[in-house]
Amino acid sequence: MKWLESFSFVMRSSITSLREKIEDPERMLNQLIIDMDEEHLHIRQSVAAVIADEILLRKKAGAATEDAEQWDERAVAAFSRGDETGARAALDQKLAAEQRAADLSVEHEKQKTATARLQESVRDLEEKIRQARQKRTLLLARLMRANSTQRINAALDHSESNSAFAHFDRLEQRVERAEAMSDAYEQLEGRDPEARELERRFAADERKQKVQSQFEELKRRVEENK
Repeated sequence: MKWLESFSFVMRSSITSLREKIEDPERMLNQLIIDMDEEHLHIRQSVAAVIADEILLRKKAGAATEDAEQWDERAVAAFSRGDETGARAALDQKLAAEQRAADLSVEHEKQKTATARLQESVRDLEEKIRQARQKRTLLLARLMRANSTQRINAALDHSESNSAFAHFDRLEQRVERAEAMSDAYEQLEGRDPEARELERRFAADERKQKVQSQFEELKRRVEENK
């Protein structure tokens, strides 16, 4: 069906194609939700028409059944009056009504089955729209991340790989390499970061010891002056 194909197209739209075709992802996502809602409204109207047809068929089948019962009652009445010709004519109408009722019942069952499938499809569609609303924020965040990755690709366009994430990993490795090289030069110049940290710890310990010593001296002087 056309509406199913249209909805499937919307749901299959990839982040890459969205990134290439739109400049405002948030506005586009909001518009997609609006389009889904409009499509849902049209679908509900179409399904409502199908349900109405199913209701009419059910009523027509019921009316034909009632008509057959009435012709049966007329046949009984005619026979009771001794009107065999009238009774036979009434029975003939009864058979015709029963045939109409049977045919209409068959069509009604087919329509009922189709209606049930369409209603299930509408419920599935409503669930997908609900999920799309929930995922809109997440999808927007993913689009933003994709745009950031695209900028990284521009900085690493000399790479032969087409993967944005591969470029990102290479950039991260370069940063880590640069940090390691910086640490290496400091070690060569006798400025080992671990050694400096150890010196700072020793200096802090020595300062604490000096403070404690001064405190003990102060306490001794105070007690002597008492």
